[in-house]
Amino acid sequence: MTTAIKHLVIVGGGSAGWMAAAMLTRMMGEQLKITLVESDEIATVGVGEASIPPLQVFNRALGLNEYEFLKATQGTYKLGIEFEHWLTQGQAYMHAFGAQGKDLALTPFRHLWLNSNPESTNDYWRYSLNFQAAKANKFQPLAQLPGTDLPGVTHAYHFDAGLYGKLLSKYSQQRGVRRIEGKITQVVLDKESGNIDYLDLADGQRVRGDLYLDCSGFRGLLIKQALKVEYEDYSQWLQCDRAIAMPTEASQPRRPYTRATAHKAGWCWQIPLQHRTGNGIVYSSQYMSDDEALSLLKKHVDSAPIGKPRTIQFTPGRVARQWQNNCVSLGLASGFLEPLESTSLHLIQSGIIRLIKLFPNQKNLDALRAEFNRQSAEEFEQIRDFIILHYKLNQRDYDPFWRHCREMSVPDTLTAKMALFSASGVINCPQESLFSESAWTQVMLGQGLMPSSAHPLAGALSQEQTAELLHNLNRIITKTTDAMASHDDYLKQHCAAQSEH
Repeated sequence: MTTAIKHLVIVGGGSAGWMAAAMLTRMMGEQLKITLVESDEIATVGVGEASIPPLQVFNRALGLNEYEFLKATQGTYKLGIEFEHWLTQGQAYMHAFGAQGKDLALTPFRHLWLNSNPESTNDYWRYSLNFQAAKANKFQPLAQLPGTDLPGVTHAYHFDAGLYGKLLSKYSQQRGVRRIEGKITQVVLDKESGNIDYLDLADGQRVRGDLYLDCSGFRGLLIKQALKVEYEDYSQWLQCDRAIAMPTEASQPRRPYTRATAHKAGWCWQIPLQHRTGNGIVYSSQYMSDDEALSLLKKHVDSAPIGKPRTIQFTPGRVARQWQNNCVSLGLASGFLEPLESTSLHLIQSGIIRLIKLFPNQKNLDALRAEFNRQSAEEFEQIRDFIILHYKLNQRDYDPFWRHCREMSVPDTLTAKMALFSASGVINCPQESLFSESAWTQVMLGQGLMPSSAHPLAGALSQEQTAELLHNLNRIITKTTDAMASHDDYLKQHCAAQSEH
């Protein structure tokens, strides 16, 4: 006779721990007792300040009002990520969220655009509402372009991840999650099964659960240290292994997009919040020293620093099995690729949703665990390939780091994707992929990969019809953008946070 999972123990707070506690208590209610153990002595990494659109769905599922969420986390809106100098010095493009143009029956818009013989890849973003609004520093929530059936604005957020954790901590505890303040001194395994039996705390408390979530950050206290799950290292493809974060005073206007600016051995980020600007530098320690990186970051910022810079070391990769025995790892404990494309919070979110969908109703969980691990590996690898793409397709001949990235071998899955797009403009994108055909199209075009031909279906329209379609799309998008409120005005009107004292 097997016993249902009745008590879940979460190790570690921060974004991962409290996102898990909030969603699990929201979805499972009193069926599940949840205890979260965290120590005030152990700091969270907490520099993640940018998200991607699926976080909207997560917050809605929790019943969080968007404006209240933004007020509580000093948040702003995010319409995309601009990549400066990634292809060559002086060039820029954007991974703008949402759709570009309008598909015609079975013909994706990019093929219609390709068939128009565009003069430059830059022309593609004339048909992106998100891009046009972002570059004009505007924001307005629109489900559709006025008077059309065209999709409207797709947004994500910039926000303070530490404040988000606090918001979800309060949310969770109000709904019955028990928080224990304490430092774990010992993780004791059952000698027969190899499962985690209990946790010993420094104050003498003993915590025992049926299922454990490891949200302990890079340490991986349960998954790596106690259960000794091996780590799959991705640094043969992802060379960056250091980051320095340095917040500065808020600068205006607050752009509704993230900036990712390439430098000789990596890139810098700039993320506008209401009360400050998040800045950081990501780099490879093989090609740049910590001192040089900090010096470069200080030159890159455009307002006065707040507090001391924080250096973070990491090895890109993932644990081989994110669910081992009776322990599921989330967040940095499960793996980390790098900050590019803001996927860390999303991987927490998708891990939580995956766990809920595959939640065991008994302690015999071999099949569920195997499926969880299969899906997790697949998701990590798809995101890994998307991030590698940015580095692989560069023409920065003057920097050894970038030359290495261009010349390195990449996973076969990515090689096949690039070859298919180059030959035909076709993108093989599994339906459940995080990054859509739109995302892959923008990065491949932005990084200089232009297909040699469009799909034959695009030829169903004459050159005149195609030109008229493109002209009308651009006219509608321009008119819509012109009518939008400025991003700062929209924040001030709907979700201005109280200033920090």
